[in-house]
Amino acid sequence: MFTTVRPQQPSTFTKPNLIPNDLFKAINQLKKDLNAVILAHYYQDPDIQDIADFIGDSLALSQQAASTNAEVIVFAGVHFMAETAKILNPDKLVLLPDVNAGCSLADSCPPEAFSQFKAQYPGCIVVSYINCSAEIKAMSDIICTSSNAVKIVNQLPKDRPIIFAPDQNLGRYVMEQTGRDLILWQGSCIVHETFSEKKIVQLKIEHPQAEIIAHPECEPSVLRHANYIGSTTALLKYSQQNPSEVFIVATEPGIIHQMAKEAPNKQFIPAPAIDNCACNECPHMRLNTIEKLYSAMKYQQPEITMDEDIRLAALRPIQRMLEMS
Repeated sequence: MFTTVRPQQPSTFTKPNLIPNDLFKAINQLKKDLNAVILAHYYQDPDIQDIADFIGDSLALSQQAASTNAEVIVFAGVHFMAETAKILNPDKLVLLPDVNAGCSLADSCPPEAFSQFKAQYPGCIVVSYINCSAEIKAMSDIICTSSNAVKIVNQLPKDRPIIFAPDQNLGRYVMEQTGRDLILWQGSCIVHETFSEKKIVQLKIEHPQAEIIAHPECEPSVLRHANYIGSTTALLKYSQQNPSEVFIVATEPGIIHQMAKEAPNKQFIPAPAIDNCACNECPHMRLNTIEKLYSAMKYQQPEITMDEDIRLAALRPIQRMLEMS
């Protein structure tokens, strides 16, 4: 059984009295001193997106992590993303601003339970969404992202059954798009399952000219109203290229910062959650702050580490994904 070695450090090394006044200047200086690159997911706070060297979704960040020449990778995202960077760059120092920045979807697929699930279906090809732990990647045949999942499944042999994990909503979407029957692990993302179909419909009535754009991790009841379904990068590109001036965005609202920067004359409305709360914001992503990012670079911790046997086992399905993408 594979076991991931989690960093044994405090969640953050931020020391408020030692935080400089001009964080952007201090971080840029640390980047030069460390030969570091900052990778940030679209769901990060605007300040982090603005200081990052590269912003993207899971696939783009994986590709960037695989190709960087930097000696230090500062990954402003969640734990499985930083793990992926370490899997691809074993000799580089990989830092995560807050080591407690996990993922509800990754946590919904415990390795021991998934191992037992997989054993029930011998002979299956295991396709795992990149939003999973290194342990799950190590038990997979190929990794996919929301942007390439359909393309990956379409390339697999028609006579082989497929297990798809851990996101059941993305799995259902892939089934619809490919016509393949998939054996689904019943996992989900707490953010994408909180959007209210009723409130989205009400917003559409209030803004009849609006386009509804949604991430495939959303519930089927939300996806059926979408004018366009795609990964975060695909949603960003669609909002730039589509002539519509108003968009209802059904994914984590961090992406709206980039949408507004790329199309400042357009209106982007975050899809509301079922309850009157900020549940459509990922609490894990938001653990990272610009202050923690500075401290991670200053003290070069928390560092992502893992056993070499896990890394090598997880590397193979990621490499296969990159080759097929």
